[in-house]
Amino acid sequence: MHQPSDSGAAAAPGGRRGTHRHPFQRRRVLRCAGAALAAAALLAVLLVLVRAGWAPLARLDLGWTAGLHRYAVRHPVWTASVQTLADLGAPWVLRTLLGAVALWQWALGARVLAAWTAAQALAAWLAAGAGRELIGRVGPRFADPVAAGPDGTFPSGPALTSAVACGALLALVWPRADRAVRAVAGTAAAVTVLGAGWSGVALGTHWPSDVLAAWLAAVALPAGVTLAVELWLPGRLGRDVRLLRRRTRPRVQRVLAPPLPLPLPESAPERDPGRP
Repeated sequence: MHQPSDSGAAAAPGGRRGTHRHPFQRRRVLRCAGAALAAAALLAVLLVLVRAGWAPLARLDLGWTAGLHRYAVRHPVWTASVQTLADLGAPWVLRTLLGAVALWQWALGARVLAAWTAAQALAAWLAAGAGRELIGRVGPRFADPVAAGPDGTFPSGPALTSAVACGALLALVWPRADRAVRAVAGTAAAVTVLGAGWSGVALGTHWPSDVLAAWLAAVALPAGVTLAVELWLPGRLGRDVRLLRRRTRPRVQRVLAPPLPLPLPESAPERDPGRP
């Protein structure tokens, strides 16, 4: 007798399926939980070292910022270009970009994915504000500063926002891209994240450890948001990704499709020379 195949979800009484989680989703939950816990633990260790004034970390911070500040003072053109780079990657620019992407996803019906994208920007903003108010680490101070720094620098707000935004956008592009597009998108994201962190240190507004703390937080926050969504609405993120792929594929195909060849003109029928 033919037995029905088990797709991973056990049937519950009354003909309803149980809540057994798909193995792929379970692996995703475990990965997110592990990444969030590991990054949060490293961030806590870094905060303890900063608070304790650990000598090797203090020497690293002072050496990098002092050397880059001397170079910035002697080369104003280079300093202006770094300041322009910092302005282009300002937190409000990246938050606006994520907000626009979330609205686009919402309009296409991917509501959970839109909430996930918006939550990334909100989590980065709240984490930067909490660090500024609760930790209140004083940034570098120079007699001749080349840029104005914030009151609290741990973690670096620009570095945190750029890493979270680029990570979210890369996660949205990755499933639908081929190898070449993935390489370009990954390189652009890496350059943006490194540039945001470098500009804060080069302008003397953040310590290198502030940037490192921002990158650790940029791993913990998205992993925590994804974990919360997967536990609350299991499978909905993947479903919204597939929905977005189906609704955008026809437009992409219309743009990338080669133009249809024009029909050849029909030749006129040859006349019989024997006829008048």
